Amino acid sequence: MKKYIYILLLLLAVGVLYQCTTHKLLVSALTNNPPKANINSSPVVPANQSISKMKLEPGMAITMIASEPLLSTPVAITFDKKGRIWALEMEDYMPDTTGHGENEPLGKVVVLTDKNNDGIMDDRKVVIDSLVMPRAFCLVENGILVAEPPRLYYYELVNDKPVKRTLIDAKYTEGGNVEHQPNGLYRGLDNWIYNANSAKRYRKMGDKWLTQTAHEKGQWGIAQDDQGRMYANDNSVNLQGDYFPPSLGLTNKNQKGMAGFNERTVADNRTFPIRPTPGVNRGYMKGVLDDSLRLVNFTAACGPMIYRGGLFGPDYQFNAFVAEPSANLIKRDILTEKGNVVKGREAYHGREFLASVDERFRPVSLYDGPDGALYIVDMYRGIIQHKTYLTPYLANEIGKRQLTKPLSCGRLYKVYPAGKKLVNVTFPDDPLKLVALLGNPNGYVRDKAQQILVDSKPQQAIAALQQALKSTNPLFVTHALWTLEGFGVLKADEVLAVLQSPQWNIRMQALTASPTVIDRNNYGQFTTALQQMVTNNDTTAAPYVGFVANSIQPFDRKAADNILLSLAKKYPTNNYVGDAIVSNLQGREEAFQKQLAMVVPDTSRAVNKRLQRVIAAIEDAKLNSDPKLMAKYYPRGVAIYGTVCKTCHGEDGNGVASLAPPLNKSEIVNGNKVTMISIILKGLGGPVKVAGHLYKAPEISGEMPGFADNKDFTDDDLAQVMNFVRRSWQNKGDKVTAADVKANRAKLATRQKSFTMAELTTPPKVDPSIKTN
Repeated sequence: MKKYIYILLLLLAVGVLYQCTTHKLLVSALTNNPPKANINSSPVVPANQSISKMKLEPGMAITMIASEPLLSTPVAITFDKKGRIWALEMEDYMPDTTGHGENEPLGKVVVLTDKNNDGIMDDRKVVIDSLVMPRAFCLVENGILVAEPPRLYYYELVNDKPVKRTLIDAKYTEGGNVEHQPNGLYRGLDNWIYNANSAKRYRKMGDKWLTQTAHEKGQWGIAQDDQGRMYANDNSVNLQGDYFPPSLGLTNKNQKGMAGFNERTVADNRTFPIRPTPGVNRGYMKGVLDDSLRLVNFTAACGPMIYRGGLFGPDYQFNAFVAEPSANLIKRDILTEKGNVVKGREAYHGREFLASVDERFRPVSLYDGPDGALYIVDMYRGIIQHKTYLTPYLANEIGKRQLTKPLSCGRLYKVYPAGKKLVNVTFPDDPLKLVALLGNPNGYVRDKAQQILVDSKPQQAIAALQQALKSTNPLFVTHALWTLEGFGVLKADEVLAVLQSPQWNIRMQALTASPTVIDRNNYGQFTTALQQMVTNNDTTAAPYVGFVANSIQPFDRKAADNILLSLAKKYPTNNYVGDAIVSNLQGREEAFQKQLAMVVPDTSRAVNKRLQRVIAAIEDAKLNSDPKLMAKYYPRGVAIYGTVCKTCHGEDGNGVASLAPPLNKSEIVNGNKVTMISIILKGLGGPVKVAGHLYKAPEISGEMPGFADNKDFTDDDLAQVMNFVRRSWQNKGDKVTAADVKANRAKLATRQKSFTMAELTTPPKVDPSIKTN
């Protein structure tokens, strides 16, 4: 009897702990207390032991679904309608701390398949290989978009094999700075494909590809909520997001920094690793690590996801998850919506949703899937920081714990409520059954059903989609509306009918879709509907009314302006309404200002201030230097600025909200060149004073990195980029020479930390060997 009990217990233990073969691995866990980390050593943790190093939110379970050798250095995944996982591998990223060999064609697109339906991937097929640093991909119709810097390609596939490659965008990325290149290729609710770190969006229409301007946001990773609003983040920002759908507010090129876009959604940037994390880029700086050598705030935030899986329960109804690979964790945020504003807070203070003591656990992207689980892409490697900004301190940490090798690991996990049975939704060929899935509780399923329908456009689905517009389920109506738009058959009277819905989320989608159907024959009906919303005090709809009025303009400018003036009179203190009004006015800002003064004479009102800000910026830009002349004099400086500096300081040098202060008209840029050389070489941290304004968090985040240790940039390179900045826009700084940079480099050779503003108020003494003009 004892023998049988022993065998039974042994079988149960094996079943619960792991099942492992060469190509198949299953590890599950609820919560645990992982062992303490050894900060002197970070060896590769075998895949079947990795979950034992994690601490997970109580009540949740985690399963590994793929690992090496089936998968190598994944950075992104997507699911196809068969439930297979497509993965993008970036094996050529940072082979060592110098980045030597980074341009080797080792990147791949692979398909992982679960052949025996046990939830674990057990087959690998290479679809596309020999890619150099691929950034992102996206399944569209019978092919796949692949971003391979600097180009974006579309591969037509037959039986998972590429048969034709078409260049979609020769300048998908511009420049070679990997940390600030576009990525994402996210299929939005409105049928456009959006990116992080890019001002472009794409769409396939028949045999043609369209490229349009989009709101630029984020650094790595992009996501949307149920209403189609976009979210992203920067490396030191937990979560940023838009209060309005991404197709709105793109009609005035003179308008910068529009209210309601790229807003700080979650202010909490604190992180709570469960291991010491000395291997972060600026761990030597005060305040980066706490007394236990743990990361204090985000430094590599990426891969945000709005959970829409419908599996986790009501407490997770509107939650965001954010990866932090430098601290080996994933944070959970709870979001709330009030009017137009979406804000959030971290779910718990002092701990994280998921954290690991394994330094090589590098979550870089997060997704929801067909079973409602949360999917984690673990690049699993030692080096995560790109060479452009890698400090000697971090290089030393990498060396101490031998983090360079290996380069061929990679793991995928899924997280789900413990004890819940996971069921993958299958996507039928029957168009009517696909339409029914548009109301599914799982956001991934709704999105995928919409995409399959839009890609194939079965005409027998149209009647069912039109009927779905009458549903009381706002999610069903939302996806039916945009699926009809994707078919190209959405009608104005359908949108007008949906505009009358008592549910705000449904009216919101009708407003957002209105510009796609307004034409010469129906603009009058939309004018009446929009004006009625203003009359009815529909405050939440007010900014949308302002955005949509732009589509009335081509047919009746006076009617459109009357809507704008009505909005201004009713909501003079609303920044969102103010900027929506300004979005209509490209090229006629001053003329409209006179009309506005008659309705809202108080110039201190928000609507007047938002308009005046744009007018002032237009006038200010007229004084800028000729950019073509700067490119002629400082070609290398222009190139470096575009790849390294522009993301944070802006193309116009006026800074980017939440990232960096202006360079245009900066006292530092126009002042003593030794000060600027010192910053370029060693960096600048903390608050920065420019034009009398003190920029500090959350207006700016992180710090300006130094480039003294970056061997990609010569003294002449750094002199050129400084000269470009010091003579561009309205700056009048004196010239910097390579000899100036070389002399200061020698002088600062022993300095490890970056400068602070306090130090710069007393500029470094001028070396006698450096001439000043």
